[in-house]
Amino acid sequence: MSTRDTIVAISTPPGAGGLGVVRLSGSDARSVAEGLLRFAGGVEWKPWTAALAELLDEAGNTVDQVVVTYFAAPRSYTAEDVVEIACHGSPVVLRHCVARAMHGGARPAEPGEFTLRAYLNGRIDLPQAEAVHDLIAATTLHQARIAAQQMEGSVSRAIAPLKAQLVELIALLEAGIDFAEDDVSVASSEQILGRIRPISLGLSKLVDSFRFGKLVHDGLTLAVVGRPNVGKSSLFNALLQRDRAIVTDIPGTTRDTVSEIFALEGIPVRLVDTAGIRASVDVVEKLGIERSFQAMADADITIVVIDLAREVEEEDRQLLRRAGGQGLHIVVGNKADLVADVPGDLELLPVSAKTGQGIEELRRRLITLIAPDGFASPQAGLITSVRHELLLKESLESLQRTVNAIDFGLPHEMLLLDCYAALRPLDALTGATTADDILNHIFSTFCIGK
Repeated sequence: MSTRDTIVAISTPPGAGGLGVVRLSGSDARSVAEGLLRFAGGVEWKPWTAALAELLDEAGNTVDQVVVTYFAAPRSYTAEDVVEIACHGSPVVLRHCVARAMHGGARPAEPGEFTLRAYLNGRIDLPQAEAVHDLIAATTLHQARIAAQQMEGSVSRAIAPLKAQLVELIALLEAGIDFAEDDVSVASSEQILGRIRPISLGLSKLVDSFRFGKLVHDGLTLAVVGRPNVGKSSLFNALLQRDRAIVTDIPGTTRDTVSEIFALEGIPVRLVDTAGIRASVDVVEKLGIERSFQAMADADITIVVIDLAREVEEEDRQLLRRAGGQGLHIVVGNKADLVADVPGDLELLPVSAKTGQGIEELRRRLITLIAPDGFASPQAGLITSVRHELLLKESLESLQRTVNAIDFGLPHEMLLLDCYAALRPLDALTGATTADDILNHIFSTFCIGK
């Protein structure tokens, strides 16, 4: 793949629509566009200005009337000359536009190549490039907001000062080793530890944010379980706020799992309604019950539903013990509208799927289970990528090895190896630190050679 080529692609989703956009990027973007367009007042490329033009076929006949926008380098998405041609959204017209651009010297863009060029040209860094994909794939507004913050550099801004402190430490150690004869003092163990602590603390906070960030990025699974006819499907519909599961008075109506996605405070949740769990000889019902147990095992949180209008039976208690042994769960007493009191020996939330009583409180408790410390601010540099978490952990481990080396009294040359090992994962996140960066810091900070 050559980054010097001019590339072209359809930037809008497949299918017919009101508008469709064809994007060109590269040094020849304007000349390629001129070969397939006819401007009403002649060609006049004004940066960041839209102009009306006609899209032509090979014989010079008009195919479509289009709006052309020109973004001059480096103030464009790719930091190259970019031309966007907004056609009417006919797939035939869009394909013709791309074919004419290719005939004029452009080549088809590879998947993600516009964003790749933005990264290679220094327009964005890697976390921002990854956030582009997350924003496109967002299924909730909260996901979109966090991805937008990351596109604006929230992750990079959180890492940058920590990386700068680490570079300062490396420069201090390098100077003490290489320029001791020039009256540059060798840093003491206390000084080095004092510099490492805030770096480790900052990296640890970012790693800890991944627990919530992973939920925002990937969502979670919530399983609704209970004995037959306790109101699982009614509760399922109440949480979704629409009728999705079939509800009847006949026990065992649900024979298989039913799932649907909904947003809980911006977090995508896969809600699973399950078959009623009881002793059964019916082959089909037994298969459904097995899937209910599997749904419990796979779920991040289980809602165990108890029927308050009936006595709590041993099957209910067995289910509660099973849910307790598998992780996070909430016990819900349904049909609270039919009873005056709730069982005193069970810690449960009384709700009525029929009237809506307690449903909002159930949502609040779910949110507390999901994020006990509250919702992290995207501006704080929320980590949502597994790759980012692993790199930050790798950096932390190297810093801990540096601390261990200090405890063992190892020379600064050995400390430097671990410091550089801590820097490399951060470089993989935000971009490489060169030897010149270190040397420039040494000479600008220590006034060597006066």
